[in-house]
Amino acid sequence: MQTILGATGQIAIELARELRRITTDELRLVSRHPRRVNEDDELVRADLLDARQTMAAVAGSSVVYFTAGLPPDTALWEAQFPTMLRNALDASRAAGARFVYFDNTYMYPQDDRVLDEQAPFEPVGRKGRVRAAMAEMVLEEMARGEIPVLIGRAPEFYGPGKTQSITNTLIVDAMKAGKTPRVPVRDDTRRTLIWTPDASRALAVLGNAPDAFGQTWHLPCDDERLTYREFVTLAAEVFDVAPSYRVVGRWLLAALGLVSKPVRELRELLPRYGRDNRFDSAKFKRRFPDFEVTRYRRGLEKIRRDTLRESGTDRGVPPLKNDRRMR
Repeated sequence: MQTILGATGQIAIELARELRRITTDELRLVSRHPRRVNEDDELVRADLLDARQTMAAVAGSSVVYFTAGLPPDTALWEAQFPTMLRNALDASRAAGARFVYFDNTYMYPQDDRVLDEQAPFEPVGRKGRVRAAMAEMVLEEMARGEIPVLIGRAPEFYGPGKTQSITNTLIVDAMKAGKTPRVPVRDDTRRTLIWTPDASRALAVLGNAPDAFGQTWHLPCDDERLTYREFVTLAAEVFDVAPSYRVVGRWLLAALGLVSKPVRELRELLPRYGRDNRFDSAKFKRRFPDFEVTRYRRGLEKIRRDTLRESGTDRGVPPLKNDRRMR
């Protein structure tokens, strides 16, 4: 039995699909309102803030994946995230299950250095401190050695479906809606983005590789590291629209934060958009050389096709171009 905690987000949905593809294990999806991804999924309702419910949801599992998310509300993160993770770790230890923790990069330095698995934790802001404390909790469990534990860490997302990220919201979703994309802070810094299905596929691979446990892994990304100017230009080519966009400066975002709680909640992340973001996933690629990383053009083409399919206008869409950059 492999169990996904927090099973309704985009990462969890893609993870469930991939686990069904690569394993014959039973699959249990756990959340407050779980929904099937595969026909034979077992659904369990549980609130991860409740230790007893979490313990019952994890019982009998061989591998547990923690992919739970919360809205970008700092007070909510501080009040709930550590408790959810502690309950999940305690339940996994009681079940004797391997534990896979899906992490982000909020605790990393927001500067130009190359970020590999040895990067120090230098969080900026309260959300960063929450994620640093959670990562330390998982590392302590890893050091305890009672159950196998690993961390799979991803940078900012872009992707299909309901992928939630600044890039998807300000650029991809805007372009899909026929609106002018907005770029935060600067358009000339290099960004490392991960295609959400790649993050999920990589988690599934790690969770089923016994030698991957006891380590932190950066999940695999396209190393082209486009600037936002290049990303918008490529997306415009794929979506067949004008490559126009607007840069939203830090001062304007700060001003908007005075009247908009969602913008205010994102302000602590702004320093990373003023610097190159170089996330190194070479370790994963060396260990799993056959893993096919989705290049930006192919990912954007997939979003375009999904958008056309949803709108019922996908007839006559040309096939993917034979581009050497598309792997």
